[in-house]
Amino acid sequence: MLTKVDHIGIAVNSIDEAVPFYENVLGLKCENIEEVPSQKVKTAFFALGEVHLELLEPTSPDSPIAKFLEKKGPGVHHIAYRSNDVQKQLETATAAGCKLINETPIEGAGGKKVAFLHPKSTFGVLSEFCSEKQ
Repeated sequence: MLTKVDHIGIAVNSIDEAVPFYENVLGLKCENIEEVPSQKVKTAFFALGEVHLELLEPTSPDSPIAKFLEKKGPGVHHIAYRSNDVQKQLETATAAGCKLINETPIEGAGGKKVAFLHPKSTFGVLSEFCSEKQ
């Protein structure tokens, strides 16, 4: 079952260049910067109420974020929905005819289990299911 919007992923060319905007203009505090090798990204998280903003910087030219930036430039990349059972959410999505990017959950930032639905199945919005830290 989905429990809330967990975070909004935002693709950036450089976390070092983007963090000052979120801190100085929006008044948010960067909670954590972490590299996620499985996704070929570096992430930075900011809390905004119960939702987080996740900056995503590619660490490799063949990463999904690098490809996104090439096609669309910086901006909103995905919306992540927190679930208490990511695998069950994937099964529900599959049964409803959604195309999956991940057939099973993979490790994401902060030790969360994550899985993505293809935007062609979600009205153009890359959607992520994620669980609490394991």
